[in-house]
Amino acid sequence: MRTKKPHINFISQEKIWSVLPSTWEEEITYAIEKTAEILGRDFSEMEVSVVLTNDKTIQELNKTYRGKNGPTNVLSFPSSVIGELGDIILAQETILREAEEAHISLLHHTIHMIVHGFLHLLGYDHEVDEQALEMESMEIRILKDLHINNPYEDR
Repeated sequence: MRTKKPHINFISQEKIWSVLPSTWEEEITYAIEKTAEILGRDFSEMEVSVVLTNDKTIQELNKTYRGKNGPTNVLSFPSSVIGELGDIILAQETILREAEEAHISLLHHTIHMIVHGFLHLLGYDHEVDEQALEMESMEIRILKDLHINNPYEDR
């Protein structure tokens, strides 16, 4: 039986990410695999990189590529290389702060941001209301399957 799961590279640029539970790689891998399963897409020949970094690095990327001079929680960069889906880059300080402010698990918020970033790599966007609703609905559905509460519920 052929797997539909992408190959995942984890790149941790910061020791500060050690605040995640020891099972974080397995849980993030499962979340990406579940996303692929729900979408019914075959990613078996694709590679995705999850880059764990800090606010300073993501702020530089955000300024360079999006013209926004500030840190953000997640950035996604699709790849034009055959077999590479792209990179999902996470900023630890921002994600930790957001999780604390929302009183949610750091791992759950990290998984949400990875699902969000993965959907961006697949062409989902939230620049206009209709797109945002579609993307949020997909995130909610995936997170529900992962037993993670709806992150948009309190808005």
